[in-house]
Amino acid sequence: MNWTEVVGHIGSALSSITFMPQVYQAWKTRRVDDLNMAMLLIVFLSTIVWLVYGFRLHLLPVIICNGIICCLSLVLIYFKFSFKK
Repeated sequence: MNWTEVVGHIGSALSSITFMPQVYQAWKTRRVDDLNMAMLLIVFLSTIVWLVYGFRLHLLPVIICNGIICCLSLVLIYFKFSFKK
């Protein structure tokens, strides 16, 4: 593995964890009022596009990162519907 791939995997790992604090906070507090549904849907759709791109070009960091973010955004979308008051 060369340094470019290492940087790609580090970037992938850092990007993947961006939604984890929000998912944890939403799960812990059962509050999602401030989450914007349009933003969540845009993130979800963008990860689908990136996944297609990553699979097409066999880019493992892109696939891993966007697979994780896709799942986390789906969790937040689920929370948005299930934690309504």
